[in-house]
Amino acid sequence: MQNIAAKGFLALRGLAFACAALLLLTRAAAGADLSVASSFFASGGAVTIEQPQGSPPAAAVRGADGKLLGYAFSTYEVSGSVGYAGRPLDIVAAITTEGIIAGAQIVAHEEPILVIGIPKDALAAYVKNFAGFDTRAGATLKPADDLARGPHAVAGATITSTVIRDAILRSARAVLRSRSATMDTAMRLDRETLRRSAWHTLLAEGAVQRKLVTRGEAAKLLGTQDSEPEKPFIDLWLALATPPPIGESLLGQRIYESELARIGPDDDLILIGASGLYSFKGTEWRQSGSFNRIELVQGGKTIRLKAADHTPVEALRAAGAPELREIAVFRVARTSGFDSTKPFRLDLDLGTPSAGSGPAVVALDYRVPERYLIAPPAPPAGAPSGTPQTASAANPTLWQDIWWARRFDIAVLVTMLAVLAGILVFQDTVTAHGKLYYRLRTFYLLLTLVFLGFIANAQLSVVNVLTFIHALLSGFRWELFLLDPLVFLLWSFVAVSMLFWGRGVFCGWLCPFGTLQELTNQVARRLGIKQIEIPFGLHERLWMIKYVAFVGILALSLRSILTAFQAAEIEPFKTAITMKFLREWPFVLYAGALLLAGLFVERFYCRYLCPLGAALAIPARMRMFEWLKRYRECGSECHVCARRCTVQAIHPLGQINPNECIYCLKCQANYFDHEVCLHLKKRAQRRQPMPQPKPIAEPGARP
Repeated sequence: MQNIAAKGFLALRGLAFACAALLLLTRAAAGADLSVASSFFASGGAVTIEQPQGSPPAAAVRGADGKLLGYAFSTYEVSGSVGYAGRPLDIVAAITTEGIIAGAQIVAHEEPILVIGIPKDALAAYVKNFAGFDTRAGATLKPADDLARGPHAVAGATITSTVIRDAILRSARAVLRSRSATMDTAMRLDRETLRRSAWHTLLAEGAVQRKLVTRGEAAKLLGTQDSEPEKPFIDLWLALATPPPIGESLLGQRIYESELARIGPDDDLILIGASGLYSFKGTEWRQSGSFNRIELVQGGKTIRLKAADHTPVEALRAAGAPELREIAVFRVARTSGFDSTKPFRLDLDLGTPSAGSGPAVVALDYRVPERYLIAPPAPPAGAPSGTPQTASAANPTLWQDIWWARRFDIAVLVTMLAVLAGILVFQDTVTAHGKLYYRLRTFYLLLTLVFLGFIANAQLSVVNVLTFIHALLSGFRWELFLLDPLVFLLWSFVAVSMLFWGRGVFCGWLCPFGTLQELTNQVARRLGIKQIEIPFGLHERLWMIKYVAFVGILALSLRSILTAFQAAEIEPFKTAITMKFLREWPFVLYAGALLLAGLFVERFYCRYLCPLGAALAIPARMRMFEWLKRYRECGSECHVCARRCTVQAIHPLGQINPNECIYCLKCQANYFDHEVCLHLKKRAQRRQPMPQPKPIAEPGARP
């Protein structure tokens, strides 16, 4: 039988390789349709796209006058792009001769999160937003920097968004390097890097500048007297809010992106805030339409700020930022002559001075820190001037960039897994202290739900199992699984834990949706909602549903992976955890119904419907140890643990079904509880000394 199974596996793997080879040959023969790239160029006339040629292959795009506008290319043909699921991912994009992405459109993919769950409009908008992205990030292209640049990810598909982004940028730069002989030599502002910074960081690096004018200083400039000269007259703050790390940190993502949408690609945002007695805005701007108290000065240019180009802001969003009385962000057009890469100053008019006094104006100088500027590339040593420098072969790969970018999330997860491993190894000590165990478990479940689920989106799914199985059949690549560090670490921990404790470690401690069910059921119990007890005979028969669901999804995946992804929607994880219920109403209704059922039957979905739980139960039968303890009275005289089991995994006769146990350790807490466990109660009674009988008084004796 083993030989037959091995031959069948080899035959299936050979068939998968043959199908993959046939797909690649078909694509190579047909080639990608680059005609969609014609819509990326607004040249004022017809656009001609020539046949792809060269290495990497790209098609020259020419305007009506024959002028070369740029190059169109397929990311699959240039860089062999594949998605997180290991399936082909093809995006047609175009890059101008100046290194600006003219546009992009996704034409083929089989990503599970994008097939179902992500609206097509959201995906199309995300890819379209790469238009205008400047790929010239310096001489040496650093993926660690690239990872933070570009449009925000599609909500609920962060890793896949990163893969799409990497495919576009790496392919574009490969085409540009192979076609361009020169690179831009002008200093420019970094408008792509995405990073949040705290207030003290922005202040320390000079991204925010301050000018404090006391009442005494203002009185001196105005030629007046003030009885409280040490108090602030105006505490003025200034920042160039165009770079995302400055603007998004100070304004918040919603306001920052809203302001970006209102300016051109070369325009800028200036943030001004103040507290104190004096207002930098005044009141006259409401009638005049311009601010007469403030102006920007750069070199010989004076730039007046208009009311139509400003947006009031309620508060600064950077962590640790002070509360200011008034804040506004101003939109400054490049046509005004303003150059954000050069120093400038903000002049503030304090009012009309008395006779004989000079102008009552204070100046706040500003220069954007160098870290927000991209210097022109330096040619490599020995290379002719104007020759672009290629990326270093020692640059870290994409997955390494992602791991570095998520290092704080990884640290939290590793700490969680270390704590859980300690709980499992020393479970007797932990469960022997009942209150400690219940408090520790509740806190851990809350951390799993909030951090792993809602913050990190690290919800494992049966889709991950399908991806792994198909990777084994069609050519395993570690880098595909390393793209999501949290999921990779979780799967690694689950794989090891199955050998020691079975499949229940993930289901009972690390599954955000399972945690959500258990916590909501606990709230329901406290509110007095009566629980429904399902007869054990019926309960046993309902178990098979999840196993049938998993086998069915796996069988569908061998025929059509897209159909299998659709069938995997039996899992509500994507709706409730990844998408946070921001989906079409049928998906939300389904997930809500499962949570509602869980209020009356604890972990209803985990018990009967979860294909992931079934997939984990099958290999978990290879576990090497039996850690859970039982007394001989369990099931024969006492059924406390069976009645209190979270998923009803304890048979009426007392034995624990390891395929259904989620390893919550509640039965072990009962095992050591002298007030709950019948065996411990009997043993305590046997240890109590027998009461001595009172002597019987003889008749006639005095008491």
